[in-house]
Amino acid sequence: MSTIAAISTPNAVGGIAVIRISGEDALAVGQRIFRPLGNKQVESMPGYTCAYGDAMDGETKIDDCILTVFREPHSYTGEDTVEISCHGGLFVSRQILRTALKNGAEPAGPGEFTKRAFLNGKLDLTQAEAVMDVISAKNEGELRMAETLRDGAAFRTAKKCSDTLLRILGGLAAWTDYPDEDIPEVEPENLLRELRGVRGGLGRLVENYDSGRIVREGVSAAIVGRPNVGKSTLFNCLSGCQRSIVTDIAGTTRDVVEETVRLGDIVLRLSDTAGIHDTEDKIEGIGIDIAMKTAASAELVIAVFDGSCPLTADDLSIIESLKGRRSIAVVNKSDVGNVIDEDVLQKYFIHIVYISAKENDGIEKLENAVKDVFAFNADCFSSATVGNERQRLCIENAISSLDKAVDAIESGEMLDAVNILVDDAESHLMQLTGEKITDAVVDEVFSRFCVGK
Repeated sequence: MSTIAAISTPNAVGGIAVIRISGEDALAVGQRIFRPLGNKQVESMPGYTCAYGDAMDGETKIDDCILTVFREPHSYTGEDTVEISCHGGLFVSRQILRTALKNGAEPAGPGEFTKRAFLNGKLDLTQAEAVMDVISAKNEGELRMAETLRDGAAFRTAKKCSDTLLRILGGLAAWTDYPDEDIPEVEPENLLRELRGVRGGLGRLVENYDSGRIVREGVSAAIVGRPNVGKSTLFNCLSGCQRSIVTDIAGTTRDVVEETVRLGDIVLRLSDTAGIHDTEDKIEGIGIDIAMKTAASAELVIAVFDGSCPLTADDLSIIESLKGRRSIAVVNKSDVGNVIDEDVLQKYFIHIVYISAKENDGIEKLENAVKDVFAFNADCFSSATVGNERQRLCIENAISSLDKAVDAIESGEMLDAVNILVDDAESHLMQLTGEKITDAVVDEVFSRFCVGK
């Protein structure tokens, strides 16, 4: 493969910048653009060693730097790699990169260093995908989950299941292809037990997927209700600052106000919406239409009610619109008193939370209700699970094939048919780990990476 180069640090001014060069000519390129102090030669430096010197464009000094050598296969990419650490200015780092490109390197594509690590057997595909999750982690939970994936937890589980399926396939092939040989007959009960065991292992990989997705991507949530029930007060309470204007005047909020907030381990992409009610005001009506559309597209609706008064016709209309939706009823103003029709709410909502947004009271109950709605499992941070839709689809396709194989055995079908279904399940697991995958899928996976990683 060609020798590639890129700036691996962010495109911003900082203390240092790192230019990474990887490929069979990486040391030669480093030799051409770096002049170590003393009599050192970059091409003769052992792996895991550094040299101080100058980055040079011909005879022109660019910057004084530190060059580090990593020799294949003991490098991130599995190839000879050179990293040049210079002062963290945008211009100086780009000058060194341009000089590397002039001296034999080619520009790296998005994620190309990690792609080479995958192609050279340093990482399986699930671990490679987790690298980007580590980079994009915004909190401790996301980082823990990404590190678990990068450590190979999902790969080890999938590999164990794959090895079992390969052994089963070997036994089926031997018994069906060589009937005259003295080969033990495949016992359906033993086969069923093993296939169910594999299916259970794969099921545990995907059971925490939704919890993991919530941690990584967050949940789109809309706060709805009639005017003056405390929607904006709740929004500000969750946001930790005054993002929405709060007054006693009905219709104060006319547009959607958005904020990303953290509710315990869960991130909410939260929208505060206009109060929903009958109105003749044209502008207010537009805001209400937008509120209804925002609520319709949200994964979670937080319906706020004023607990200090009975339900109104507008409240009942909102309740009716939420049938079949993931929703939580929040009864606000618990500090004033509660005269709301609780029996009506209990008919429509599984989760009812009593709070005082003004006093910041009851927010922990709301957090627990959100977790219950999404069956959130905190074990997703440290247990083996899949990290994205591609991985989930591979596992679920494998499970589907195994379920069909079990059904085939139980219905007394020929083992040839079972063999095809087990082979199909094995194929999906090999796609998961990258052992059997198309170039197009590989390119798609790494296209989401930043250049330089």
